[in-house]
Amino acid sequence: MKAGRKRQTITEKEAVLMNMLWNDGPLFVREMLDRYPEPKPHFNTIATTIRILEKKGHVGHECFGSSHRFFAIAQRSDFAERTLADVIRDFFGNSYKKAISALVEENKVTADELEEILDLIKSKENEKNS
Repeated sequence: MKAGRKRQTITEKEAVLMNMLWNDGPLFVREMLDRYPEPKPHFNTIATTIRILEKKGHVGHECFGSSHRFFAIAQRSDFAERTLADVIRDFFGNSYKKAISALVEENKVTADELEEILDLIKSKENEKNS
């Protein structure tokens, strides 16, 4: 996270809406409801959640008559670092090694991908030492 930046936080339900806006936005609440996975929440639940995201500064809107079309202000990258760090802290005892080991055990990462990761690490270390 960049120094001086406020830590970005969103709930799981807010994340569903943010992903819709990042992937398909701008969207009206009705369009969000149509895209929402089952079980679908009530229209008013989505409207309330999107307004909360707007108050947090993550979402903006433009007016179309009496309707509002919402768009993401926050970038996906604002949340990615926090989410990964939190998952590793909360589920892997703050050990990146344990997290990668779990991916290997579940066949979620290949030897070729691990080689690419090692090459990336070595490249970053060489940059630091140059």
